[in-house]
Amino acid sequence: MSPDGSTVLFGALPNQSKLTLTEKRRLKSFAQVLSQEVANGRAFTCLITTDDELRSLNSQFLRHDYATDVLSFPSDAAEGELGDLAISVNRAEVQAREFGHTRTDEICILMLHGVLHLTGMDHEADNGEMARAEGKWRDQFGLPTSLISRSTLTRSAP
Repeated sequence: MSPDGSTVLFGALPNQSKLTLTEKRRLKSFAQVLSQEVANGRAFTCLITTDDELRSLNSQFLRHDYATDVLSFPSDAAEGELGDLAISVNRAEVQAREFGHTRTDEICILMLHGVLHLTGMDHEADNGEMARAEGKWRDQFGLPTSLISRSTLTRSAP
């Protein structure tokens, strides 16, 4: 972890998915903002990597044999670092195209979603609390439609 707060690590990405220096700076800056504003000063580590790596992590830790967009691994420590996130740049690219925004915005949405999970929120069982929090932060940060509201729209579509 960086002495300044949260850390964003960039895995070995294929050439077509490599992030630009501008994208990397934005993601690192956004991680710091999330750490300070959403996580009350608690730091986290975020790995931006591939579908293959997310599939491997998902299989190893959750016994699910498929790639996913974001995984959250909360820390055991009560204080200090929140935990770790892993985000698939491949999933982010597909979802960004599907929803009509940049992959950097999509990675930021996924990072916000993961950090909310690291703080203990669970949209599967909280009667909309995480969705409301994600919507509030998304609005505050100027991000497109949140992950939870998108999944609700997708599920309700005919």
